Amino acid sequence: MEKTLKVAAVIVAAGNSTRMGYGMSKQLIPLLGIPTIGHTLMAFEEASYVSQIVVVSRESDMERIKEIAAEYNISKLKAVVTGGDTRSESVRNGVTATDSDIDFVAIHDGARPLITPQAIGRVVSAAVEKRAAALAVPVTDTIKVVDENDVIVSTPQRSTLRAAQTPQVFEKALYTEALDKTRDAGVEFTDDCALVEWAGVPVVTVMGDYSNIKLTTPGDVSVAENILRQRGEK
Repeated sequence: MEKTLKVAAVIVAAGNSTRMGYGMSKQLIPLLGIPTIGHTLMAFEEASYVSQIVVVSRESDMERIKEIAAEYNISKLKAVVTGGDTRSESVRNGVTATDSDIDFVAIHDGARPLITPQAIGRVVSAAVEKRAAALAVPVTDTIKVVDENDVIVSTPQRSTLRAAQTPQVFEKALYTEALDKTRDAGVEFTDDCALVEWAGVPVVTVMGDYSNIKLTTPGDVSVAENILRQRGEK
């Protein structure tokens, strides 16, 4: 009998949120009355490919996140763990908290609350086939490369450029090995794909959604709420 592959979502929600100016973690900012992390958790709860969820958060937010998960009936939540000093350390804490029989990890920014179960399914399917996959969308603006004086030095071909999104999904053993390699080498990445690429493993991109925005500045909150209204959420 063929083994059913198990996927764990590792939701990274341990940032300082300094650019938001709300006086709280951006994962707790309400969007149409529901905390940002609540929207994120509900998408992964609904995603059939995902069997468990681990949230990585600041210690001060842990109990509140557990309360939100209970309020919105997130049955897949396995653990809420504290983040580390770097993104890699935070993700490592989350991956370590997943069950030993997990085959793939889907690493997602907690501040991307507009992710859909359908997009999660697309990227997980690709990762199962290719070992490593990430959501991304074609870049619509012309990108310029500049020097230290802000003088343009080149213009990349736009057709080759993609804006990376999350989740980014990796075979668990592959990702753990890549984490160990980068730690031993003393290098640090803010993007999980870059970490795996550095370890020598190709990552395939899967079409994401332009609505899968990340909350970074106060203006993003109203944009996210408008998208939710367009989807018919009250």
